[in-house]
Amino acid sequence: MTSKNNLWTRRNTVQALMASGLSATLGWSEDAQAQSFPNRTIKFISGASPGSASDIIGRAVGEKLQAELGHSVVLENRMGGSGAIAIQAVLSAPADGHTIFVYTAAHTVVPLISKVNYDPIKDFAAVIPLAVVPNVLVVSPSKGYKNVKDLIDAAKAKPGALNYASVGAGSATHMSAEKFRTSVGIDVVHVPYKGSPEAITETIAGRMDYFFAPLVSALPMIKAGRLLPLAVGTLKRSSLLPDVPTLTEAGVSKADYVFWIGMLVSSKTPRDVIQKINQVTSKALQSPEVKERLAGLGAETLIISAEQFDAMINEEMVANAAIIKSAGIKAD
Repeated sequence: MTSKNNLWTRRNTVQALMASGLSATLGWSEDAQAQSFPNRTIKFISGASPGSASDIIGRAVGEKLQAELGHSVVLENRMGGSGAIAIQAVLSAPADGHTIFVYTAAHTVVPLISKVNYDPIKDFAAVIPLAVVPNVLVVSPSKGYKNVKDLIDAAKAKPGALNYASVGAGSATHMSAEKFRTSVGIDVVHVPYKGSPEAITETIAGRMDYFFAPLVSALPMIKAGRLLPLAVGTLKRSSLLPDVPTLTEAGVSKADYVFWIGMLVSSKTPRDVIQKINQVTSKALQSPEVKERLAGLGAETLIISAEQFDAMINEEMVANAAIIKSAGIKAD
């Protein structure tokens, strides 16, 4: 007769073997998916317009990945709804790495100021940042501000009299300006515009006192002498404006704003596939061709692991939530 203890031991042994077999099967399945990736065309889905910084950078990286992976990489612009249309296209596609979301730091802002039908943390997995694009604090030369201190002094001398432009509530240009405003303690008026060209035009005309403009948009007017750059909003100086100080160098601490462009996928995507995309993209970002394209935009690479990018996004959402609450930022 078999004792109860023996039966219990056999049952545990069988369960352990089954679990071991299942784990091995699952591990093999993930490995197989990574090894077979990609097996068809890869789609980059962008919520930005053609010709924008994220569009240009996405296409440059896509071209290099296509050569590396041996499969076509196409970029589709799905504009509208503050990225909602593009997001829906990504989340409704098979979660196998063949549909990649090329998005910006708006990923950590839009869900905080608008009602959305997705969770930026639970529904998405970060893959890798493609670039960091600096914003530059610009003014019209006619204003007479020679440096950041002049601008701050003018704002403090007349609370509520100065204004600044942005390209919409929660945009990188708005978040940059709000971090600057709260850091130096000034009372100024926010004036949102539909896009950088209009905001730049109004700043040149002097109707706006200042604008944290995307460097790629402002550079031609800076070179023409129609805009004066006072500082860049990144942690280090831009190679395109080597003589322009950072905000920290100009005496303003904790006002830098990292505007990134990166790749994300559905959180249901196998981790091994995410790791593979991260690795091949890291290689592409270090190629001379891509580096040259990024340099032309004043952009710089930020090559980190998928896990580090996830952590960065989580921290950024916490920091942005504090800024948005303090400034009372709401969607336009």
